[in-house]
Order: sequence, then C-alpha cells, then structure tokens
Amino acid sequence: MYHQMEMELTKIRNEETLSQIPGALKKIISPGLSDSSQILTNTSFIESNSENRSENLGEDRQVSPVPVFLNYIKDPGLYESSNIIQKSPFIEANTEVTTLFQLENECTTAVFSKDNELTIAHHDFIVAMRECASKVFGNEVISEPDIRVSHVIKGRISEALRKPVQELLPHEKTMYWERLAFVIEIPTITRVVGGNTLTLCVGGVRALNHQNLYSKKSVERFKVFTGFRNKICTNTCVSTDGILNDVKVLSINELKNHIMQLLSSYNMENHFSQMQNLENKYLTENQFCQILGRGRLYQHLPKKLKAGIPELLFNDGQLNAIAKAYFEDENFSKNENGDINCWKMYNLLTGANKSSYIDNFLDKSLNAFHFSEGISKAIDGDSAYRWFLS
Repeated sequence: MYHQMEMELTKIRNEETLSQIPGALKKIISPGLSDSSQILTNTSFIESNSENRSENLGEDRQVSPVPVFLNYIKDPGLYESSNIIQKSPFIEANTEVTTLFQLENECTTAVFSKDNELTIAHHDFIVAMRECASKVFGNEVISEPDIRVSHVIKGRISEALRKPVQELLPHEKTMYWERLAFVIEIPTITRVVGGNTLTLCVGGVRALNHQNLYSKKSVERFKVFTGFRNKICTNTCVSTDGILNDVKVLSINELKNHIMQLLSSYNMENHFSQMQNLENKYLTENQFCQILGRGRLYQHLPKKLKAGIPELLFNDGQLNAIAKAYFEDENFSKNENGDINCWKMYNLLTGANKSSYIDNFLDKSLNAFHFSEGISKAIDGDSAYRWFLS
C-alpha cells in the first residue's frame, strides 16, 4: 500500500514538472524520443566526458541552463541519437570547452614568479565582462558564457614535490590554462543579414604566453570585443570599433573601465549596415579563384612589395578550407552559376578562422571583416584591394 502511494506521488510530481517545461522540451519525457525527435545542443557547454560538466538543452532562439530537465529524461539512448543537432563551437583549434565553475574551483591562478603576486584570474575576467554587459544592456537577456581554453599548464603541490608523476593523487595536482577565449550572447538583440540571424555578443581573449610571468607584477594584457554571432554557424563577426586588441591593466577595476568604454562606444547599427552592404556585392567564380590564388601568393611576397598591399592573415591551410567550403558549405557555398556574394565569402573566412589558435583568433576575425569589405569596394573600382582581383 505504501509503495502504491509513493508511485502516485511521483506521478503527480512528474505531471507538475511537465506542465512547467516549454512545449519543445515536453517530448523529452516520452519514450521513443531518439526515433522521432530532434534536440538542439550547444557543444560549447557539453563535453563527451560528462563528469563534472554541466549539460544544457534549449531552443535555438535562446539557450538557458536547464539542468533540472535532465533529471526527467527517460530514454537511455538520448545522447546516442543520430538526430541530435550539434552547434559548432566558435573556435576549434586545439581548444577544450570549460565552465566558470571549473575555472574557479578546479584551476589555480597564475602568478608573477619573482614576487608571487597573483594575475587576474580567468574567471574574474569573464565575470567582469558579464557584469559590464549587464550594466550596458540592462533590460536584455545575458546568456551564460561560452568558454574555450587551450595549453594547460600543470603543476603539483609542495608535499608531492618528489613523487613520481604516476603516483600523484588528484588533490596533489594543479593546473591552469594558458589561453582563454569566451563569448557571451545577448539573445534578445538580433539582426538578419543574408537570411542569417545574428545575435549581439560580447567576449574576450586572454593569452598568458604574451605575458612575462617570470618577472615582478606588471601590467596584464587582455583583448575584449563586441559584435555579432551568426546563429547558423556560430561564426564571430567583429568590426574595428568593436575590438580593443591590447588592453593593459593592473587591476580588475581598470579592466572593467576599458570594457565599459568599448561597449558604450560600439556602433551596432553601423556595423550591421556594413555587413548588409556585403550581401549586395558579387564575385564571379574567376574572381573568387583569383582571390584565393593571390592570397597564397601574398604570404611569400618580398617585404617591400607586401608593405603596399592590405594585410591578409589567413594561411594556406585556411585558404584551402575556404576553397573547399566554396563548393561544399551548407550555408555559404557558391550559387549555381559559380557566383558568390561578399557576405558568403566573409562567412567562409570567419569559418576558416575557427582553426586559428586562441591568441590569433581576434586578429583574424577583424582581418576577415576588413578584407571582405575591401574586396566589396574593389569590385566597384577601389584601388586598395584591387591587387587581389587583378
């Protein structure tokens, strides 16, 4: 009798929970999910090794952490379903996904070795950006940060100084990440270019390999940005006034001041208008091939000749990826007659940029925008980027 009453109470609780779940997610309770339903997952918050990781499910228009839903998934094959749609990370090369919790609780903080002064912690950088975004966009939704890291720096506590590495216990190991990049979306501010929905975003990059940590405490270097994120492919779109490429600070408060200055001065509508203009400029197949060929030649030009030509930062491997995507990309490939507009070419560049290392990511993001805009002007006869078309 008691067991039957307990089952009835569990049923009531599940029904109450189901009534609070958005319609798109109610099917999670139903068996047979893996046969007929699709779940949108953001791979930037999910790792194949789910230990100590948070998992999020949500609709495309707004991804919010909903870990409670995972407690009610009845289909054991959910994570193995071939119908799961995975959104690509905003940067891929040599990076891993992480969370604010892990950065704060599982990582140490780098120090300046000569005086043992702390650097600004990675998680403090991210929290500072989110706080500033909340102040500037106070009435908007601010998403959880999408964080990627690379180049782990390992260590050990002093008590384990003389232990062989294979005998180290988990609590005797220390680590932090040398490089960090993150994006925070503001999903309630969107624009549409070329049929693609763009979401306003803010973010930052930190590369401790550009910092002399073998000295006494000195200024620390950061990169911060704001721009748009293409929802189809998570490509990051930035413009000149949306980047501070070398912020040097001594404290977190100084960093916040720079971030507030950037977010307040960014001309979102002007950036949007510039991207719209790319949509109306077309390249023929011959012109596109000429650009790729000139791009490979550019890397080997004599310095004197190279100095008079606008910069192109993409390497041979990335240009090869762009050539392949010109034919095969699901969203930005050529038209049937071989033509491609500059908006699509821009997204081929930003897509190829995902293979860049973290410390070069923002430089190439900005270069992709300048290059695409320059080519669009060269089509109309502007001389600055004409070399790539001639």
